[in-house]
Amino acid sequence: MKASEIRQTFLDYFKNKGHKIVPSAPIVVKDDPTLMFTNAGMNQFKDFFLGNQTPDIPRIADTQKCLRVSGKHNDLEEVGIDSYHQTMFEMLGNWSFGDYFKKEAIEWAWDLLTNHYKIDKDRLYITIFEGDEEDNLEEDKEAIEFWKTWVNEDRILPFDRKDNFWEMGETGPCGPCSEIHVDIRPEEERQKIDGKTLVNQDHPQVVEIWNLVFIQFNRKANGQLENLPAKHIDTGMGFERLCMVIQSKITNYATDVFMPFINMVEDITDKKYTFSYEENAKSDIAMRVVVDHIRAVCFAIADGQLPANNGAGYVIKRILRRAVRYYYTFLDQKEPLLFRLVPTLAHSFKDTFPELDAQKDFVSKIVLEEEKKFLKTLASGLRRLEQLELKNNQLDGKVAFELFDTYGFPIDLTQLIVSEKGASVDMGGFKAALEKQRKGSEADAERSVGDWIEVNGDLSTSFVGYDLLESEAHVIKYRTVKLKDKDQYQLVLDTTPFYAEGGGQVGDKGLLFFGEEKIPVLDTKKENDLFIHIVKKFPSNFDQTVKAQVNGVKRAATENNHTATHLVHAALRQVLGTHVEQKGSLLNDQYLRFDFSHFAKMSEEEIQQVEDIVNEKIRANIPLTEHRSIGIEEAKAAGAMMLFGEKYGDNVRMITFDPSYSNELCGGCHVNATGQLGLFKLTSESSIQAGVRRIEALTGKAAWAYFNDALNTVKEIGTRFKNPQNVVAQVDQLQEENKQLKKELDKFVAMQAQITKKELKDQIQVINGINFIGAKVDLKSMDAIKQLSFELRNEVDNLFLVLGAEINNKANLAVAISENLTTEKSLNAGSIIRDLAKNIQGGGGGQAFYATAGGKNAAGIPKAIEQAKTIFS
Repeated sequence: MKASEIRQTFLDYFKNKGHKIVPSAPIVVKDDPTLMFTNAGMNQFKDFFLGNQTPDIPRIADTQKCLRVSGKHNDLEEVGIDSYHQTMFEMLGNWSFGDYFKKEAIEWAWDLLTNHYKIDKDRLYITIFEGDEEDNLEEDKEAIEFWKTWVNEDRILPFDRKDNFWEMGETGPCGPCSEIHVDIRPEEERQKIDGKTLVNQDHPQVVEIWNLVFIQFNRKANGQLENLPAKHIDTGMGFERLCMVIQSKITNYATDVFMPFINMVEDITDKKYTFSYEENAKSDIAMRVVVDHIRAVCFAIADGQLPANNGAGYVIKRILRRAVRYYYTFLDQKEPLLFRLVPTLAHSFKDTFPELDAQKDFVSKIVLEEEKKFLKTLASGLRRLEQLELKNNQLDGKVAFELFDTYGFPIDLTQLIVSEKGASVDMGGFKAALEKQRKGSEADAERSVGDWIEVNGDLSTSFVGYDLLESEAHVIKYRTVKLKDKDQYQLVLDTTPFYAEGGGQVGDKGLLFFGEEKIPVLDTKKENDLFIHIVKKFPSNFDQTVKAQVNGVKRAATENNHTATHLVHAALRQVLGTHVEQKGSLLNDQYLRFDFSHFAKMSEEEIQQVEDIVNEKIRANIPLTEHRSIGIEEAKAAGAMMLFGEKYGDNVRMITFDPSYSNELCGGCHVNATGQLGLFKLTSESSIQAGVRRIEALTGKAAWAYFNDALNTVKEIGTRFKNPQNVVAQVDQLQEENKQLKKELDKFVAMQAQITKKELKDQIQVINGINFIGAKVDLKSMDAIKQLSFELRNEVDNLFLVLGAEINNKANLAVAISENLTTEKSLNAGSIIRDLAKNIQGGGGGQAFYATAGGKNAAGIPKAIEQAKTIFS
């Protein structure tokens, strides 16, 4: 059975059991502060378990894109080395929200595995929760009785809370679980050792295949369990592992999920995959790393997460770079490789996750540019390693950490290169530096979340902020979140006009009035689908009616900027082409920022065109057409723009400003008509990533202020020139005069340098056969010193040159060495200048033949020159 058939069989089975088949949520999580990436199938249904939402249908099934590379699931360095770890994987799952429970979940799981997938019943084992004294929980006898209908009791194995009690996090919904394990060892091995003794023993061929979670409790912040009002089912089955079992393979990587891509890598690299998991089978490990990591990287980018230097983007960059350094080191590939796999990957998933196929060109470009950048980093890291000094035949651990942290140079590659020189890396020092950084990061991110204290627990939140800026409300619940240096106070209202941060739009600020008590709302956030008001303090009485009042001035300016992004998005597509798609935004009351896919810098003409189109639409005063709840298919038929990486329900909100111009799905706040924007001014256009451009712009009063400031600047310049008729011509004349003066100055500096060069040649000292020149010179730029150094190096044989200069009240040194001395005498300018720079209280570096340093003690220049003489005397 092919992988595609295995996936479809699962979905069809549960569809026939009355489940609604829903699309995968994006792999990148946006509205949950506890997660960067979707790491389990249940993530998108969290609000159903928490009681924040009620599902339209109680039975759901899907295949979910998941990524496990951070937090407690950080197994990145194991991927490729063993037979089963992956970064990105699919999770097949079926859910019941207050509908069926243990009996049906167990019966259907057994039926699907044994009767439809034809997995040998004698190879399956069941684990159940054995109970826990600390939580005062008994053994899951109910599950045992249901399993006994299908399985001999000696195959039902009890395990403790660690293995068979599932929890969403430190707090929240949880419950006992029952896992189905499969023994895929050869028959000969099975006869020697009973499979049930290997369950949960990390045997690579006796593995969990399906986890059935029976969610029936809620874990409170104090650790206590309470019964949930409704019982739920949450199951998860690893798709790639299931394929391994059904296709009679012994590893996930041997299935048709991965082998087509391994075969591609074989063709590209001219290396043979040997199916080896030995530690020294580096090329096999590298191939597995490549074919796994490209999946994680591509789906993250397709869902809106670009590689970056922080947060989720940094995780994606790390994954991509790990793949690059494996193929660079162990597959002997010095040119980009990963991007070549993207079209085939996109095609293979086009029916399951079509978002990648729809963006394959964009994703390929991003991957290619990231590969190019890191290949350069690897090359420069190798050069830097060559220049580093080894003390006692060991590379300092702090230096190795600097290479890792600053330059992205992998520690294992550093170890490999250093070992080839017969030396080692101080791993104790490296680990200490890494641990120091980790503890600093954890301290910065320290956050302790208290339990929600319910005031009116039966109520749900209604958002009225599209229509009102003020409303009466009641507190539903509240909690305290302890941050690193302060407490944060959060509360939830049954009715709120406050918009919660989302879709690039910042959260509303304003006031809550509890009778005479006035409490500022500092921000409004969304946690899953819960509107959370972050307030300066809690009220003295939670039970009274609240008047919730949004800051109308800030909201109006923010609405201007949000509407402007829709207008500018449409304008960009008109001017640049329909390949333009939104890749991020920030919308507040000050300005708007809009990121979009495009592979070239916008010309001044294109920028002006976009600006003109947007202002034309503002002057047209186009009224807003809002479809607050329209069927997703109807919205698609209307031509609504949908953003990749967003999660849409069956009903969506559609915002239109002229159906033929701008039509987008959006949950944000907008003006009633475009004329309210007043004016639009695009203030900057830049690149933030290969294939991604960023514009910043102003609207309304901020745009008028921008023009007034510019006009005042022009007036001020005119005043400086005594108000000429043509200010531009006057500035041009001044620039031309400046250009001519600079030419004259350059001539003078060149003449001065030639005089200095002759003087330096007359000062040559021969020390042990080396022509030494050391002097403080009166040159006012390091460029001039470099030019002089290179001329002397070309004209004087066996030269060792040390020049000092005081430039802009700072000390500067330069060392130049003839090529033959760098090899015959092992002289290295980069190493030498680091020692000399101590005399000027500074530092520096460079190449073996030329290096520079800067410092703050110009009085130390003569001492540095004298020290240089001792190096070879």
